[in-house]
Amino acid sequence: MNTLEEFFLQIMPQVIANGETLDLESVPCPLDQFLTDQGFLPKSVVIELNGEAVSPSEFKSHVVKEGDCLEIVRIVAGG
Repeated sequence: MNTLEEFFLQIMPQVIANGETLDLESVPCPLDQFLTDQGFLPKSVVIELNGEAVSPSEFKSHVVKEGDCLEIVRIVAGG
């Protein structure tokens, strides 16, 4: 990695999702957009944002910002 790449990685906004640090250009953004960008179907997950549960009906109104910590759990049906 060259110095310019390292510089941009240092200034890129970071979010922690399921314990993994993500460098993202797209934050701040609505939670539903964040989930879609990360490959999740918003209707198939349960979210905790900064220690608080977020209802699926609130995904559009909650904004993911730099430094946020998310726990994302996929809902799986089976029998």
